[in-house]
Amino acid sequence: MHGFQLSRTLFWAVIAFLALLAFRPWIEMWLIERAAEPRAVTARGELAADERSTIAIFESVSPSVVYITTTNQLVSPWTREPGEVRRGTGSGFVWDDQRHIVTNWHVVAEASAAWVRLADQRSFRAELVGKSPAHDLAVLRISGAWQAPTPVPIGRSADLRVGQKVFAIGNPFGFDYSLTTGVVSALERTVYNERSGEIRSLIQTDAAINPGHSGGPLIDSAGRLIGINTAIFSTSGTFTGIGFAVPVDTINRVVPQLIARGRYMRPHIGIVGDDGMSQPILKQLGVEGVLVLGVGSGSPAENAGLIETRVSPTGEVLPGDIIQRVDGHPVSEMEELIQVLEQYQVGDRVTLAILREGRRVDVPIDLGGQALDRD
Repeated sequence: MHGFQLSRTLFWAVIAFLALLAFRPWIEMWLIERAAEPRAVTARGELAADERSTIAIFESVSPSVVYITTTNQLVSPWTREPGEVRRGTGSGFVWDDQRHIVTNWHVVAEASAAWVRLADQRSFRAELVGKSPAHDLAVLRISGAWQAPTPVPIGRSADLRVGQKVFAIGNPFGFDYSLTTGVVSALERTVYNERSGEIRSLIQTDAAINPGHSGGPLIDSAGRLIGINTAIFSTSGTFTGIGFAVPVDTINRVVPQLIARGRYMRPHIGIVGDDGMSQPILKQLGVEGVLVLGVGSGSPAENAGLIETRVSPTGEVLPGDIIQRVDGHPVSEMEELIQVLEQYQVGDRVTLAILREGRRVDVPIDLGGQALDRD
């Protein structure tokens, strides 16, 4: 009896084993399907404060950023029919509620037409209102009647400090409305642009700026405009950690003139200066400043009585006035004098601290205007 029960148990064990082998594929499939089910989502919790701030800045400013496409006229060699071909792309931003768009001059230079696409994907043809190649700035105006997005809030660049957080919004490589972040890396940088020449007093940032970012806004942590992205320093043509922006104080000074006159009138006093010629004379005299080599006829300098450098009948050089300060700001070279005067408006009165024949003289002078139309 005991042997019979053992045989019976063995028999059912063999049957169960065979059944397991027979149903093994289905059992494995069932286990795999159970394992392939989505995992439970772990609760995220609140976003970090700096993340919420960055999101708020982007959502606030991006509707005012535009995508600019430029075209050129081209006559087909086959049909001899004129047509438009795409030239390039860039960025810009809404300046005011009069449909003015600010961008870089190099974004629209040499283009026969420009199109502006808003954040809501509407596209409008734009006309050139004014340009200042010396500052790499241009103003467009969108044709037709429409409700302009809210202009980007304006900040200040004079009080920027290295290390401040910044945000760049633009359309790099055609990928529209891209946000990059970084800090102010340096101030008062000078770069050379093949089209605009030397551009001074730029903001340097490590926020990624690539082709297509040009003309887009550089924003501070308060969501205010502090610059316009204008250039990168790169041997490959793409971002390598160094980007530059025209400071907002320059923009806020130049753009209103471009809207009103179509060009920028640089404040000037009407003197001729050449550091290469004057530095040996100043070094011999043991002084610093800007030597007045010549005075323009009818210029503010002539009206103020500035004395130019002369040569005596015996060939001796008689140094003219040496400008050392403008309203207390020291100047030691011609380009520095130009940059100081750029902080003023045409018609403003400034006081020049002058060294005249060994005596220090204060001369008040009303600033004139000099058109900058360099393309």
